[in-house]
Amino acid sequence: MDTDLRTAPATAPADAPDAAAFYAEARHDLPGPLHGVRVLDVTKVWSGPVASCVLADLGADVLRVEMPGNREGLMPPEIPGTGLSWFRQSVHRNKRSIGLDLRRPGAAEVFLRLVATADVVVENYKPGTLDAWGVGFRACRAVRPDLVMVSISGYGQYGPDAGRPGYDPTTQAAAGWMALNGEPDGAPLKAPTFLADDLAGLHAVIGALAALRHRDRTGEGQHVDVSMLDSLLFSSNGYLTLGATGVPLRRWGDQADFVVPAGCFRCADGHVYVAVALDRSWRRLAEVVGRPELARAPGYATNEERRDNRAAVNAVLAGWCADRTCAEVVATLDANGITAERVRTFAEAAADPQVRARAMVQETVLANGTTAPLTGPAVKFSRTPTAVRTGAPEPGADTERILDELGVDAPTRARLRADRAIG
Repeated sequence: MDTDLRTAPATAPADAPDAAAFYAEARHDLPGPLHGVRVLDVTKVWSGPVASCVLADLGADVLRVEMPGNREGLMPPEIPGTGLSWFRQSVHRNKRSIGLDLRRPGAAEVFLRLVATADVVVENYKPGTLDAWGVGFRACRAVRPDLVMVSISGYGQYGPDAGRPGYDPTTQAAAGWMALNGEPDGAPLKAPTFLADDLAGLHAVIGALAALRHRDRTGEGQHVDVSMLDSLLFSSNGYLTLGATGVPLRRWGDQADFVVPAGCFRCADGHVYVAVALDRSWRRLAEVVGRPELARAPGYATNEERRDNRAAVNAVLAGWCADRTCAEVVATLDANGITAERVRTFAEAAADPQVRARAMVQETVLANGTTAPLTGPAVKFSRTPTAVRTGAPEPGADTERILDELGVDAPTRARLRADRAIG
């Protein structure tokens, strides 16, 4: 890629407290710590694109191999003022795109030529799909023996459900996660974000980096199998162990089963979430809310007692919050070392000074010349800073250049176009 790194957005504003000190030794000649790693992105929807997005954010050269004229990125809504979908811009920034229909004659040959130049292939088709197209792990390993292929699927590459399609909400249902989400007396609820997809994408990145480390030591490539179901179960805080041993689990809504008080409390202008995890924090809270007699009173003094007296404990805090603004509540509790935060909208979060100081919103020039505030990388690197360098390419925008890099001649390109394999 020829991105001018000198003009790449800074990882944090220059006036952010201590940002200058953190990045005092930063290099500005590299896009990130994975510079020099090439990744082929053969993905769709969300889990696979998230994985390759993180790798691209970390500086890898990610080539997105997608169907010519791919319309997946047209999912509404558009980012205002851009004419482009949030969907594509969110997970395909920092990538290049080659339009290649792997179902068409000659496409597999081009893909395998790409594989010969790659370190990692990320794919999230149903198990067996790439094999049917002639570009599965065995075919890829034949041209790049030390290749790392990361396959993401709903249920994994083996097991009785391996052949079933998997989507984020159905995975949440299958894992038991959905059964515990929602109000205690309400219906099960899915997460408002693509939780299983996101977790699978992150585990895919971890798997890719671990496999690359192994390859660096031994020269051995391997196939990395990431299941959305496994990823969600791993991130379920031990509930799978409890379920497997017969411990009954219940839905708590915004409350916590083992800490009281902890939950959302209504204020004069919104809600705050308060968590009082320690008995000494409860004693301070009792003073703050004007009920010092409850600091060590029976039913209040210890967390175990407060758990058994949940409704009365919550009522004390709820009554104090009701006539105060969220800002007053948070400021007062902060000053007393008690964890609290206003329940914000994403619009409010986007404007928050801490979010801005951490460069989690980065104004980015998109493929059509418009700009949009894209979500920045989460991990910060003092030596090799990362950034949203480019918006998502249009499908196939880099086809000719990538074919040039592969040395594909004009007659071959003409044949591939005639067979609708490239675009």
